[in-house]
Amino acid sequence: MNIHEYQAKQLLRKYGVAVLEGGVAYTPAEAVQEAKKLGGPVWVVKSQIHAGGRGKGKFKGNENGAGGVRVVKSLEDVEKNAQEMLGQVLVTHQTGPAGKEVKRVYIEQGCDIKRELYLGMLIDRATSRVTIMASTEGGMEIEEVAAHSPEKILKVAIDPVIGFQQFHGRQLAFGLGLEGKQVSSAVKFMAAMYKAFIDLDCSIVEINPLVVTGAGDVVALDAKVNFDDNALYRHKDIEELRDEDEEDPSELEAARHSLNYIKLDGTIGCMVNGAGLAMATMDIIKLYGGEPANFLDVGGGATKERVTTAFKLILSDSNVEGILVNIFGGIMRCDVIAEGVVAAAREVSLNVPLVVRLEGTNVELGKKILSESGLPIIAADNLADAAEKVVKAVKEAA
Repeated sequence: MNIHEYQAKQLLRKYGVAVLEGGVAYTPAEAVQEAKKLGGPVWVVKSQIHAGGRGKGKFKGNENGAGGVRVVKSLEDVEKNAQEMLGQVLVTHQTGPAGKEVKRVYIEQGCDIKRELYLGMLIDRATSRVTIMASTEGGMEIEEVAAHSPEKILKVAIDPVIGFQQFHGRQLAFGLGLEGKQVSSAVKFMAAMYKAFIDLDCSIVEINPLVVTGAGDVVALDAKVNFDDNALYRHKDIEELRDEDEEDPSELEAARHSLNYIKLDGTIGCMVNGAGLAMATMDIIKLYGGEPANFLDVGGGATKERVTTAFKLILSDSNVEGILVNIFGGIMRCDVIAEGVVAAAREVSLNVPLVVRLEGTNVELGKKILSESGLPIIAADNLADAAEKVVKAVKEAA
């Protein structure tokens, strides 16, 4: 789950992470009121969408204008820039060409910036530890730094038994070239950030840029926080921060029915039980020359209703030109899958090729239900056969 920058800063502030003062506004008049509270003389007006690169982004219809983050020096300019942002579609390298509509702006006090750094925390799957990454290349995408200057990325893995220690912070601070008061400020910042990461069950906390001020303080100029969805049941207050307008409607609908669904850019819809099998299915579709349109795991205990919903989700994507259902029935029974597929296909008037591969519990009953349905379902004997048939069917239907 993602949240907006202003929400991330509100959470981090509670843990002692140094952030600038600011307030969220939904109208130009509210933006002026928030600016007055801060007092000036410099403010920053920031578009709030779930995407990075807002400062370099462009608004649709005004591609030659300023981006989604602007420094202003008068209340009139606060109002003017908020007016130009609110209700407009901001396109960044992370939103894709469709962009995202700006429905709120964050008004933040100005800052005396002397240096821009990068600081991030995430779970390193290789070590199963929280890893802190830091770089002197603040303001740049960390992926770009990794690609062109990997030696500029510092990494420290935290042993969960001892947690974050002062020496971890000093190691990173010295590596960033900080000195004097800056070092102690950075260590305090990192300690607070680590506590927030652990307590809130975060998957990513990214501060980019992390700035050193003229006074020697270390402050978060931006903040990105993602949470582990599997731990949200422990954080109802955080779950309430979810902005559904920023999320894909299909993925939201899937979550309501306990389905694991992620929309992709391909043309072959996939419905599979089990994340590992779903990944293998996507891989073999690509191997045979196709492109998966989604990741969809219906789980091990799906009902006929959930399967029907999953099928409708796949077909709600206008890019889908064929569907591959790949089920290994362990806990999940093949006849339940077959009933759900038949019910959904009839309800939505299926008009794309459908290939089904069933194996496991009640497989013969499942195949019987499909064969007697009267629907143009293509049966497959194994996964390779299924992938080959669906790719071929899509190409022939094109």
